[in-house]
Amino acid sequence: MIQQIYPTPDHPYEFELNKDMHFAAAHYIPHPDAGSCQEVHGHTYFANITIAGDLLDDSGFLINFQHIKKLIHKRFDHKVLNDDAAFAEKGPMSFPTTEVMAKVIWEIIQDHLNTLPHGPQCLQVFLRETPTSYVIYRPKGKK
Repeated sequence: MIQQIYPTPDHPYEFELNKDMHFAAAHYIPHPDAGSCQEVHGHTYFANITIAGDLLDDSGFLINFQHIKKLIHKRFDHKVLNDDAAFAEKGPMSFPTTEVMAKVIWEIIQDHLNTLPHGPQCLQVFLRETPTSYVIYRPKGKK
């Protein structure tokens, strides 16, 4: 789909899974420094999610690719990101910038992974907003 090699974090895990996906969404950044991005506009976001672990589940998966897509695509595709509950609070961490979106996607994925008994970890979220601009979110302490 994206046909790209992503930077990968160094990690000690036996398995590493990467899921590519895209979703179309609109947003605006309600801050004067955002310039024209203060106005509602849209992007086709491209995401790569890296999950790793040492153990597989009973079906032989680290996590089923479909579960990852459902968590993100269903929630954000063809939506106005500012309307999502993740952005309900005030302040810079509630603006749906690419940086904050990458972190929110990581939180959604990791919250789901935390429910799985075999303990997979989301190591990074690569989120491309435009053909020339992207963000990588890697939580501190995850290697």
